[in-house]
Amino acid sequence: MPVARDDGAPSGDLPVEVRRSARRKKTSQARIEHDRIVVLLPAWLPPAEADAHVAHLVERLQRRHRADELDLPGRARALARRHDLPEPASIEWSDRQQRRWGSCSVGTGRIRISSRLLGAPRFVLDYVIVHELAHLVVPDHSPAFHALVERYPRTERAKGWLLAKDLDGDDPWIDGVDEH
Repeated sequence: MPVARDDGAPSGDLPVEVRRSARRKKTSQARIEHDRIVVLLPAWLPPAEADAHVAHLVERLQRRHRADELDLPGRARALARRHDLPEPASIEWSDRQQRRWGSCSVGTGRIRISSRLLGAPRFVLDYVIVHELAHLVVPDHSPAFHALVERYPRTERAKGWLLAKDLDGDDPWIDGVDEH
C-alpha cells in the first residue's frame, strides 16, 4: 500500500518530504535520508511543475532501489548455464534505453538491460537476458540466432508481453530489427 507524501499525495514505498530552497536555482534532486525520500526543489518552481518533478524523481529513485535488490549478474549466469550460452563480461541496468529492451556489445561482451523492465514479470526479464546472451554467439537475427533464443521456453509469451507494452507500435525486437 502506498505511503502518503508529507503533502498528502501517494508516493510508493517510502514517505516523501519535499524541501524548497531559494538558494537552489535550477536543479531538482532526490535522495533517501532516514527511511524517507527527500526531494530538493528550487523555491520558484510552480506547483504543477514541482509535482511533476517530484513524481519523476521519486519514481526514478524507487526504480533504482528495486534494481539494487535484483542480482542481475547472477541471473545472467544462471540463464547462460541453463540454456548453454556464454556468460557476459558484464550486465547492468540502463536508464538511457527508451527504445530498446536490451542491448549487447558483442566485441566487449557487455549487456545493458533497460530499467523499464524492473516492473516486468521475471519470465520477461529472463527472455530479454537470453536474447542478449544469444547475441554473444550470433550477432544478427538469423535463423541460427532465433534457434538459440527459442531454448528459452517462454519466448513467445515474453514477446507477447513486450509487444503489449510497446506503446508506439514499432517494437524493433518483435520486427527483428534491433541494432547491436
